[in-house]
Parts: sequence; structure tokens; C-alpha cells
Amino acid sequence: MNPGFIDHLSAAIRDATRCPFTLRNFLPIGGGSISETYRLEGTDGSRYFLKVNDIQHLPMFVAEAVGLDAIAGTKSIRVPNAIAHGTAGMQSYQLLEYLELRSHGNAKRLGEQIAALHRCTAPHFGFPQDNFIGTTPQPNDWADDWVAFWRDQRLGFQLRLAAQNGCSGQLRRLGERLIDALPIFFAGYTPQPSLLHGDLWSGNHAFLVDSTPAIFDPATYYGDRECDIAMTELFGGYAADFYTAYRAAYPLDEGYAIRRDVYNLYQVLNHTNLFGASYARQAEQLMQKLLAQGGR
Repeated sequence: MNPGFIDHLSAAIRDATRCPFTLRNFLPIGGGSISETYRLEGTDGSRYFLKVNDIQHLPMFVAEAVGLDAIAGTKSIRVPNAIAHGTAGMQSYQLLEYLELRSHGNAKRLGEQIAALHRCTAPHFGFPQDNFIGTTPQPNDWADDWVAFWRDQRLGFQLRLAAQNGCSGQLRRLGERLIDALPIFFAGYTPQPSLLHGDLWSGNHAFLVDSTPAIFDPATYYGDRECDIAMTELFGGYAADFYTAYRAAYPLDEGYAIRRDVYNLYQVLNHTNLFGASYARQAEQLMQKLLAQGGR
């Protein structure tokens, strides 16, 4: 990092915290798939987590900060505090509270706290602003009809992106059939607009040293809470104690087992648009399965 960028970050920390800050160490951290990540250490012992990307990704950092603030405002589960974001030269950045994290901790408490998050509701589905799922834009226009929201702003949006990206006619044809059949999976089911993390896979939760759960990298909006729970099962899954505790605190509707695939299709389509053909085949298989279950 060039000295000018370091000076800018130090000034941003001082402005945001209203405390003196002098940088002592600037250490790269592995594991970030979208942005470069670093730990900043001050001479006073303070530490901050830094994400750096090119300047066009500033809206992604802005949306992330808004999502973290929304979750933090519920006081339901720990998230890193958003400190500052901005640009310097041709780079954008996000400064967050640094949390010392572990991969294992109190999974039971995590389930209870996610349930508490989901009990925070709004009058409508959506969010005050659009955001991102990974690097893909995620529209969040307010809606009263959940099925229409999921059709137009989730599955339909990803299918349109897939068509723009040149995906096969088979994917489009299956997608059109599933969009038409979507109401079948919601017969007799009316979800509340719960505050969601929005991207709750196994890589977006961890635990503090004292075993306190923490979540991060949100794609926040108000939607059906089953979306978050479905996502936890898609890439590796969460500990069994998580699901037991969640269901005890906030039981799931019996139709969840089928809607799980409807919700995870959105994530698989997003991976198709981000990473290509291998996920397209998975999306096609998931749609064929759903169509068969829906009698189509």
C-alpha cells in the first residue's frame, strides 16, 4: 500500500472514531474471495479490518455497511461495526471493527440468535436500498406480494442475467416453466417479512474467542426467513445444534423442505452468473426436480 492511502485510512479512522490513531502495522489477511483484506493495528493497540477493491466497487461497500447497521440495530446477534468506507485514488475501501474469530463455538446460541433476528419484521418485503449478493446486484424494491417479489427480483432477475451471459436455452426454458409454476410451492403459506442476513452460508458466520456467534458479509433485506435457513444448508451446512435451537425458538412450516430448493435455486443461479457452466447444470437439475415435485 502506498503511503498516501495509509495516511487516508488513518485520517478516516480518526474522523470516524474521534480518537487519535497512528498506524503501527498493516498486515494482509488471506481468505477474501472478492476484495483484498488486511488487519490494521494502531500504536494504541486498536485494530481494524480493511477491505480494498477497485473504485467501481464502492457501492458494494456502502450496501454492506447499511446491512451491518440494520442487523446491529436489532441487537439480536453480533456483527462487526462498520467504521468507514470511501475512496482514495482508484481504490475503494471498507473499514470494519476487527473481530478475533474462530470456526467453532456455541452453535445452539447461533440458532437462537438467528431466530431472534428473523423475528424483526417490516410491513413489506424488500429493503430501503438495493445491494449485492457477492458482486451481483440484488434489487430490493418494496413489495407486498412475496411470491411476486421472489419471481421478479430474485429468480427472474438471475434468469435474465443468465440469458445476457449466454446461458443455454435449456436453462431459460426450465426457468420460464418454473416461474409459471412458482405459486404452487406457496399454497397455504404466507411468510412474514423478516430481516435476513441474505447470504448465510457457512463461510459467513464464526465465533468470538468466548464462543459468541458473529455473522458478516450480509446481503440484507426483509424476506421469508426460510431463505436464510435454506442457504445454511447449501454449502456445507451448519452444526446440528444450530438447527435444533432455531426450530425450538422459531419452528419452520412443514412446507420448508420443498421451498428450500426454490430458495437455493437463487443462490445456484447467482453462482452460474458469477462462475459459469458447472453451476448452470446444477441449476437445471434443481429446476427439473422442482418442476417434477410441482407436477409440471
